[in-house]
This record gives sequence, C-alpha cells and structure tokens, in this order.
Amino acid sequence: MPVCTHRGCGKEYDADNNTLNGCIYHSGSPVFHEGLKSWSCCSDVNKPVLDFDEFMKIPGCTQGVHTDEKPVTGVPKRSPNTNMQMTGSQSVTETYSSVPSGSQVSTPTAPKVPLPSVEVVEEEEDLSAPVPPGTKCRHNGCQTVFESDAENRVGDGPGTVCTYHPKAPIFHEGSKGYLCCKRRVLEFDEFLKIQGCKTGRHVFVPKNQPPASEQFTDCRIDHYQTPTEVHVSVFAKKADQERSSVKIEETAIHLDLYLPGSKRFQKSLELFGPINPDTSTSKYYGTKVELILKKQDTRSWTILEKPTRDLGPVALTFGVGGRTGTIGAKDIILDETNKAKIKA
Repeated sequence: MPVCTHRGCGKEYDADNNTLNGCIYHSGSPVFHEGLKSWSCCSDVNKPVLDFDEFMKIPGCTQGVHTDEKPVTGVPKRSPNTNMQMTGSQSVTETYSSVPSGSQVSTPTAPKVPLPSVEVVEEEEDLSAPVPPGTKCRHNGCQTVFESDAENRVGDGPGTVCTYHPKAPIFHEGSKGYLCCKRRVLEFDEFLKIQGCKTGRHVFVPKNQPPASEQFTDCRIDHYQTPTEVHVSVFAKKADQERSSVKIEETAIHLDLYLPGSKRFQKSLELFGPINPDTSTSKYYGTKVELILKKQDTRSWTILEKPTRDLGPVALTFGVGGRTGTIGAKDIILDETNKAKIKA
C-alpha cells in the first residue's frame, strides 16, 4: 500500500478507500528558532517545544485525504543559465539568489566550530514487556512499526534489524542532519529520509536505565522590580516541575531544581527586604522558572540578596519594567522620592 507523504502523517493507506477526512497532518512548514521547534500552521495552538522527539509528536492540525505526491518545497526552480546560491538562512527558511552561470560568488567563510562530543547511552529493548501492535521503533531514522515478536523482536530475521542514528539531530543555519554522521540537507522532508548510519536491534519498550550520578550545576538569576513586586527569573531550562521545588519564605527563597542529564541546581537566597510569601508565586516555563515576590513595603531593593556589608549611600530607582521584563524593558519605574527629585 502507498505511504502518505503529508507532514505529520506518514501512514499507509488504501487508495480505493481514501476518505475525505482520513488524514490528519500539518499543512505548514517546520519552524526551528533558538532551540524551539514548532509548525507554522499551528504554533498558536501547539506551543513550541525543545526536544525533537516532542516536536515529532505534535498532532496534525489539518484534515484531508492521503496523498503520495512529493511535498512542495520552498526552493525556487532554476533556469539552465543560472546557479542558485544560498545567501542567507533564518530558522528553516533559506534565502536563494541567482547568478549567471560561470560567475564566481565570494562568500565569507566562518571559522568551523567543532561539534560537541556527546556521550551516548543507548536504550535497550525490554524483551519481557509486551508491545502493543502499531508501536513505532524509538530510534531516530527508523520507521519500523511493531507487528509481532517473531517479526520484530525475536531471532535474526530481516524485520529485527534496525538501521538508525544513535545520536541526536542537529539544526544549524538552515542545514539539518545528525551528530553521528556527516550528511546535511536543507529540506526538512529530505532530513526525514536520511539513512541511518548504524545497525542494531529495535527498541519498542526500553529497559529502565540505572540512574546516572547527579551533577550540581549553576543557573543564571536575573531580576527587576516595581514599587510592589520583585520579578525573579531563574534560567533553568527544562526544569522538571514534578521533582523540583521552590519554597518562598518571608525573608528567603529556596530553589531545588532538577534539570535534564541528571543535573541539579540548588540555591537559597536571603532577600534584601521582607515579602509576603502567601501572595508571592512561582511558575515553570520551558527555559526558566519565574518568581513574582510581593513586597511588604515600597522600598527600592538595591540588590536581590541581603548584603553582607554596608553598600554606602547608594540611591537607586526601581529600574525598568514593561512587556519584555528583564531583557529589553524600557519603562522607567520610580518611587515617590525619586519622582519628586526628577520634578525638582
């Protein structure tokens, strides 16, 4: 049976029974920007994610019929007398320009940055666990769907061989590939077709891996304030909300954040001034943990933490606020004393 080529579908279908709403897919293009991944057709409904596996699980937003036609790409056609040169890229959209055939185009060569060395701990199949029919192999680049133990798990038959990529995908300046092999492509559909570079066994149900040794790490903390609140941003990317804890007390906050890769961030801050813990809040985001601390008074905090020495006659405004918070905010916020100084 033919395989549907719609992005987000990829299922086999019966051409003689191809119903109008049988295919659920993404009508737009993938968008990769600053580590976040989403679809242009439904980014307002399905929020961007960080992990590529989570991105591949984003459900389709459009219904229609299955098709086996090749998806339309965004690269323009070229005439026989022109060469297409990629002059720029942003996210996954590349910019092309045509030049006469035979002419030389000088492009600045950026220094090559070596790829990070990543130690890969591969999953192993738990042969004692049952696998529901239709389960897809967890390996990158493998499209095998589980049929039965005899076909995909037991013995040395052709269905048990998995051809896959052992390392993670990499997206850099429009090019797409895997850390484990050299091939790079521009189009997302071509990226999905990159042949695996390693053979092994399928993994449908992984064994429980032994816990890795815990590593303590540091996270950047930033803040800004208003006359009534202090906004604290702890840049702990992908903190596990179920395991992490943020305790807010009248004069201190205690952070215990579990991060990916068996990393952990712990820190206690004795605050510059007293707050109301009952009305203060904390919230987890994909890239940070945000705290809003309600002041007990309207004094301006010189710094976030209570100083261990006399800072001298330091007179500060309340800094800046606005839509973007700590980065890029432009609205100056003053207390009543400083407002009077400016008017004077």
